[in-house]
Amino acid sequence: MTGRADFAPVVGSYALSIAAGAAVLFGFDIPQPWNALVADIVATLVIFAFSLRYRNSSFYDPYWSVIPPLLAVYWMGSHADVVHGLRAALVMALVWLWAIRLTANWSIHWGGLHHEDWRYPLVRGRAGKAAVWADLFGIHLFPTMQVFLGCLPVYAVMSRGDAAPGWLDALAFIVSLGALAIETVADLQLRTFIARRQSADAIIASGLWAWSRHPNYFGELAFWWGLMLFGLAAAPSQWWWIVPGAVAMTLMFVFASIPLMDERSLERRPAYREHMRKVSALVPLPPRG
Repeated sequence: MTGRADFAPVVGSYALSIAAGAAVLFGFDIPQPWNALVADIVATLVIFAFSLRYRNSSFYDPYWSVIPPLLAVYWMGSHADVVHGLRAALVMALVWLWAIRLTANWSIHWGGLHHEDWRYPLVRGRAGKAAVWADLFGIHLFPTMQVFLGCLPVYAVMSRGDAAPGWLDALAFIVSLGALAIETVADLQLRTFIARRQSADAIIASGLWAWSRHPNYFGELAFWWGLMLFGLAAAPSQWWWIVPGAVAMTLMFVFASIPLMDERSLERRPAYREHMRKVSALVPLPPRG
């Protein structure tokens, strides 16, 4: 079991990182939304310092879900001149629901200060003498930049209140809420499977996992695409900075996260190759015979 003492340094690191980010937001005259980006980077560097101190880059893991709701609150509060109607309320609620679910899921599965995500030593090992730089840029700053890009549609919603809600908002709401439902169900099904499996090399192939090898990733991506649709509904002419975040997320999952997870499963489970042949990698589809 993970003790409270294990959580204390993590909570402390996030308190300091948020304070550092707030100091940038309110202490420097930087145009929006770039001030939030600078604050995001500074906060990430604080977390990176703790990762080095404890030799555990999993200090960064909850950052993915902690920062977006805070950005949403800041952007709404800093645009008091904008009429924040139904669209802004929906986005705020969805982002907070997503963040609470994902952060809670992290806290349930976190193994403590001596447990580190298996991918991080792999990244550092492949970098050789540049391991520290791979840690800084690959494990910390790169995902920070991706999440910030993914959050720009939220900035569009909170800073532009002219466009009335319409069909695109309805579609965005359905996609985002459906994504949350898929992620939640996939997590619960995986948790039940792990608790009941008879051997370590067993493969989950029931429920959502019978239609997709990574339904949790599909739900995560769908959520970011839902936010993107909200951003387009708020500022359709600004598509050129609203769309890239969801696209970048998709590329990362398709070309990095999924291949890495499948490679690890192939190494540990002999039957996984046949499972890959039958089950879609990402988008839920009927299993092939």
